Amino acid sequence: MTKYAADFTIASHSKSFDLDHRKIINYNIGKYDTAVERSLTKFHNLENSKRKAHVVKWKVMENLDKLLPEFEANFQRKGGKVIWANDAEEANQEILNIIKKAGAKTVIKSKSMVTEEIELNEFLEHHSITTLESDLGEYIVQLLGQKPYHIVTPAMHLSKTDIARLFHRKFGTPIDATPEQLTLKARELLREKYTSADVGITGGNFLIADTGSMALTENEGNARLTTTFPKIHIAVIGIEKIVPSLTDLDLFWPLLASHGTGQNLTVYNTILGGPRQEGETDGPEEMYIVLLDNGRTNLLAQKDQRQGLYCIRCGACLNACPVYKNIGGHTYESTYSGPIGSIITPHMQGMENFKHLSYASSLCGKCTEVCPVKIDIHKMLLLNRRDAVEEGIAGKAEKLGWKGWKSGMMKRSMMDMLSGGWKNRLLRMFFRKTWGDTRSLPEVAPKSFNKLWKEQNPE
Repeated sequence: MTKYAADFTIASHSKSFDLDHRKIINYNIGKYDTAVERSLTKFHNLENSKRKAHVVKWKVMENLDKLLPEFEANFQRKGGKVIWANDAEEANQEILNIIKKAGAKTVIKSKSMVTEEIELNEFLEHHSITTLESDLGEYIVQLLGQKPYHIVTPAMHLSKTDIARLFHRKFGTPIDATPEQLTLKARELLREKYTSADVGITGGNFLIADTGSMALTENEGNARLTTTFPKIHIAVIGIEKIVPSLTDLDLFWPLLASHGTGQNLTVYNTILGGPRQEGETDGPEEMYIVLLDNGRTNLLAQKDQRQGLYCIRCGACLNACPVYKNIGGHTYESTYSGPIGSIITPHMQGMENFKHLSYASSLCGKCTEVCPVKIDIHKMLLLNRRDAVEEGIAGKAEKLGWKGWKSGMMKRSMMDMLSGGWKNRLLRMFFRKTWGDTRSLPEVAPKSFNKLWKEQNPE
């Protein structure tokens, strides 16, 4: 068992019995479920929309080598600059070079999971560059020194009481401050940072090939401020986020909003196509887009599993997953948690270290059911398990256990060799620890069906 798997086992056991954690998550996800259910009724034909989105993303993956250069050419035509980064180290170094060249010292960021993936904040701090998160949820977890708990709502694991205590400790606000008061305090603290920051860094929800633009979707307006005031805007975006045409947004924006937050559309939807043009009054003087691979082409090479790259990061599968709702987001030790994280992380960060995530599932199929782009998630989990076995990275005990099981199942005489009592003893001896101390082992019947049939039909 790897360190990641061992840590996961310990942390998931601990979180499963943390009643305060469960209460907060069930409350927050319950509010989300209500909003989403209401929002989905606005679709004339939801299933058709999801099917169409699936086909668009399939075409994208089949033509990624054509769409990305098309985007690059169109974006550069407007004065933007594109940087191709093979991995996190390369992306971080390129961003640092831009910042150093400009003599910048402060960075303001809007919410971005891809910058969490490359650990950009930690990298810049190591080089004495102050980075401030401007999304309220991200700002809260940054103050706590934590990673985001959820793809869409980074502070989902905290109650309003937890946040009030944090602000009281950090900024002296009343211990019983309301959410409205806390939001106003955050606004007061962050507003002047937008105008004084040298560089603004964002992610991107979609890259648009035919216009050479990027699309941002948000609810707080912080991404617009991050891209408007600083002289330099750097967007870090995964290569899979591309769509062929601007017209595709009328499909993807409502799907993302409805499944992500239960809205018909998010409050702010922005399309950015390069630095400030002549005659424009705001926007950055320089704009860079870092196109990040970081293991995505590894997943693209897996014909059966490349569906994982269709993901639009709505977080719906996390909120539906019974495992995620019990063990929480931090337990996964991966930027992308929940079902989608379980299928893409082993390919992006190594099957050996993260194969255990594909086993952290009940295979109930709810994740597949709620996915707005119809990724067959529970099938992908099984394919990852298959790959782990074929790559020979299963443990010795696991290999021996399945070898014995296969031998027994393939030969009737071996199946009937031992009585139910002996089989139960073997289960307790070899599988008790694996099964877990909170579950009862299944009991094998004293007599097999084969034996009962022979007794009742002696002829």
